Amino acid sequence: MELLNDILPKDKFDIESAEKLKGLSREEIISLLPKLLEWIQDMNWVIAPKIADLLLDFPIEIIPHIRKVFKTEDDIWKFWCLEVLVKNLPSNSRKELNSDLIRLAERPSEGEKLEEVDVKAKEILKQL
Repeated sequence: MELLNDILPKDKFDIESAEKLKGLSREEIISLLPKLLEWIQDMNWVIAPKIADLLLDFPIEIIPHIRKVFKTEDDIWKFWCLEVLVKNLPSNSRKELNSDLIRLAERPSEGEKLEEVDVKAKEILKQL
């Protein structure tokens, strides 16, 4: 696992590492999903879109990790998870997050309202 951690991006401009991730096996990438998810905390980071594309290749495996983000107080990260991941997951994976989406849409915190997490969750719920 330590060797796998060495291939993780070192900073928000580390495109080379993001490209190398594509050469890993499915099992290796799955073991890195929680760490990779951290790279979409800000979609303005250069590597964020590449990492998001990679994460979407694991529509079932990423679900529990997205749920963990929804339990944090990082409302911007929640928004980006909704916008770049959940919105683009296959419908069966989105349905797995239905109860989370309902909570975000109907009972958002003040921070979630401020970052329009509730608006994005409602938008996704309409697609289901």
